[in-house]
Amino acid sequence: MENVNLTGHFLIAMPAMSDPYFAKSVTYICEHSENGAIGIVINRPIDMQLDALFEQIDLKLDDPGLSKHSVHFGGPVQTDRGFVLHRPAGEWKSTLKVSPDTSLTTSRDILEAVANGTGPDQLLVSLGYAGWSAGQLEQEMAQNAWLSVKPNSAEDEDKVIFKLPHSEKLNAAMGLLGLDFARLSESAGHA
Repeated sequence: MENVNLTGHFLIAMPAMSDPYFAKSVTYICEHSENGAIGIVINRPIDMQLDALFEQIDLKLDDPGLSKHSVHFGGPVQTDRGFVLHRPAGEWKSTLKVSPDTSLTTSRDILEAVANGTGPDQLLVSLGYAGWSAGQLEQEMAQNAWLSVKPNSAEDEDKVIFKLPHSEKLNAAMGLLGLDFARLSESAGHA
């Protein structure tokens, strides 16, 4: 698995994954290099909505459509910090461009823009992220802990991250591989 770059891929936990942070998870890989990988779990809403999060950071979210959106558990690293997956990329203070259409931003300015109605069209707000040290993700892939799939198109990426209910994201990501999670063996080989 050397020299594999999974940036912009969905990482799907295999059925045997027993780690409670990642069992039945779909993680969108935002950066993958020889130094390690960073991703956001996209199918784990927590018991918090955006209006409550914005209240905690002293911002008023007036958009009733956004105020009841769920905040997500993005992963076990820096769970006290917000991470925003969004489209379009825009110009923010601290943004990592993942794909031509999707970026990850960690600066407050994007939340201020969302609060005043000038934020990105689509967003997924999470607390925390998933992180792997150099070579760790490759080792976990070799041990069949994960499947990875690159979205076939910007539309697939958009649908799985932003449009589907969280409960449908795992099956949708598996569907990009032509597989059904319920039929996947716990001891499957590489896909």
